[in-house]
Amino acid sequence: MINEILQKSEKKMAASLDVLSQELSGIRTGRSSPALVEHIKVEYAGVPTPINHLASIAAPDPRYITIQPWDRSCLSAIEKAIMKSDLGLMPNNDGNIIRLNIPPLSEERRQEMIKMVSKRLEEDKIAMRNVRRDAMDEMKKLEKSKEISQDDLKRGSDQLQKITDSFIAKADKLGADKETELKQV
Repeated sequence: MINEILQKSEKKMAASLDVLSQELSGIRTGRSSPALVEHIKVEYAGVPTPINHLASIAAPDPRYITIQPWDRSCLSAIEKAIMKSDLGLMPNNDGNIIRLNIPPLSEERRQEMIKMVSKRLEEDKIAMRNVRRDAMDEMKKLEKSKEISQDDLKRGSDQLQKITDSFIAKADKLGADKETELKQV
């Protein structure tokens, strides 16, 4: 029973780490990356659709991104969605392709981005700690109902703490890597 709880907790923490990784990949660092715009939703045929489902996205140069829609009729919708996004980029539409020029980040903007990374990192750690707390509560209930012994509870809580520490360390590494990337000029 404890192993099932630990496995379930580990899966939840892994999912939380994946979400963090995706969120961090969408934070602008001054270099172009298709991940910057992939999360943007475009209103297409009345349905919010991810931009990468409507167009091919490329980063041919470190300073700009090209977005080439498969259907030209959605060019203006993509352009509007990019302008509404929190990226702060102005799209250039030539009728076939949308180009996004990625200006270098100012020092002030870098600091804002680093704060955003720290905030997202802390939110992820809180989510992982909540998973740990829920798993501990489950194990304590099992111990109260005499389904497991106190020794099993102690072993389970130690294992759970090791799993949590491992995932928090991975999240910290992701955050540190992103901060390093942001600090590069």
